[in-house]
Amino acid sequence: MTSLPIQPEFDIDCRDCPRLSDFLDQVGEQYPDYFARPVPPFGSAQPRLLIVGLAPGMHGANRTGRPFTGDHAGVPLYEMLHEFGFATAAASEASDDGLELIDARITNAVKCLPPQNKPTGVEIRNCNRYLLAELNATGAAVVMALGRIAHEATLRALGLRLKDWPFAHAAQHELPNGQVLVDSYHCSRYNLNTRRLTLPMFRDVFQRCRDLLDNP
Repeated sequence: MTSLPIQPEFDIDCRDCPRLSDFLDQVGEQYPDYFARPVPPFGSAQPRLLIVGLAPGMHGANRTGRPFTGDHAGVPLYEMLHEFGFATAAASEASDDGLELIDARITNAVKCLPPQNKPTGVEIRNCNRYLLAELNATGAAVVMALGRIAHEATLRALGLRLKDWPFAHAAQHELPNGQVLVDSYHCSRYNLNTRRLTLPMFRDVFQRCRDLLDNP
């Protein structure tokens, strides 16, 4: 297994992706009250559970400055975090609402809002060093990947071949570094409305993660 050099876990001034930086500048002008910068991870500094999403949403994390906060995708996520003892409240309203995560941390494979919610492969790889730093520094025992892009970004960060660790909802992967990667379909409005992901399915993934942490 190969790995990239250790990098800072987050850089709010990062402008390594010209398309994303220009788009954030435009969004910031259009919505001057929005955060409109790379969105920092949220949660415990040394979590046992690290949740990896795709990227900030236009009117969610890009607006509030906290992952999965302010849009539909965050509703089921924070409900499950609270239900399974990883959050002090069942809803994330704003970055200053007092909510705290317990033994958990949320980050994204891409820290900046991408146009049409679709980052390019180059942009995902550019941001990969920050994800690697989190995987190394947090020491999380379980990593939950929300969607295929988050799953593949995690594998790339660790220098693992994608074909050896295929994505599938509720799949569990014992990684060479000792971490366990658990997959879930992304908790997006589209996936929930089409019932590709249901709340019982999402709850089962969280139960799997809780069991892994409580009974290593």
